[in-house]
Amino acid sequence: MLLELVLTFAGGALGSSHCVAMCGSFALSVGARAKSWRHNLARQLVFSLGRVFTYSAAGAAIGYGGTRLVQALPVTHVQTVLGVVAGLVLVTMGLASAGVLPWRRVAGSTSPCLAGGFLRPFLTAPGWASAFLAGVLTGFLPCGLVYAFLALAGSSGSLWKGAALMAAFGAGTVPLLSAVGCGGSLLSLATRRRVFHAAAWCVVLTGVLAIARGMMVWLLPPELAAGCPLCQM
Repeated sequence: MLLELVLTFAGGALGSSHCVAMCGSFALSVGARAKSWRHNLARQLVFSLGRVFTYSAAGAAIGYGGTRLVQALPVTHVQTVLGVVAGLVLVTMGLASAGVLPWRRVAGSTSPCLAGGFLRPFLTAPGWASAFLAGVLTGFLPCGLVYAFLALAGSSGSLWKGAALMAAFGAGTVPLLSAVGCGGSLLSLATRRRVFHAAAWCVVLTGVLAIARGMMVWLLPPELAAGCPLCQM
């Protein structure tokens, strides 16, 4: 679990260059009327706290759903199967993001502009509650990386583990997006592409880990699986 949390945080941190392209304009809007850089930083953190709240709640919900699915289906190793499926989703998403696999984007699916008009009143309002609510609503915007890590949270078999995984992902996106909100665009397009490429391979590694753990739990005898460090992550 600790290794998964570290990799998930790294995926969020590296993938936050993608967040700059997706939500950087939102972060800039949040700090547009800040009285000072400290006030701006505080607003950026409150905004990000709202996003992490949404990610964590979604992770908890899907983690709990995975638990109920395991309890409802009269099939052994359901959680193991879910882990392998989640790993396959992560590997596929990571390879597609890295450009190894072809990926057809839906027109407008990566653009946050459709939600800009709805979010603008919350982004520019001076209150802390508005900044937090703007973050909460931003967390619902479609994002491939979010979906990939939600798949991993669903295989965790636990409400709390699912929430922790998504909280780690959200926390990883905070530093760079907050820096952009405070100081404008800090990364060139070419740099963002390189960092996002690294994030894609981090997602692949997380997926490989999930698949390997699931297969070992499935194939190893119970007494060996109980003593396997990888199986207990």
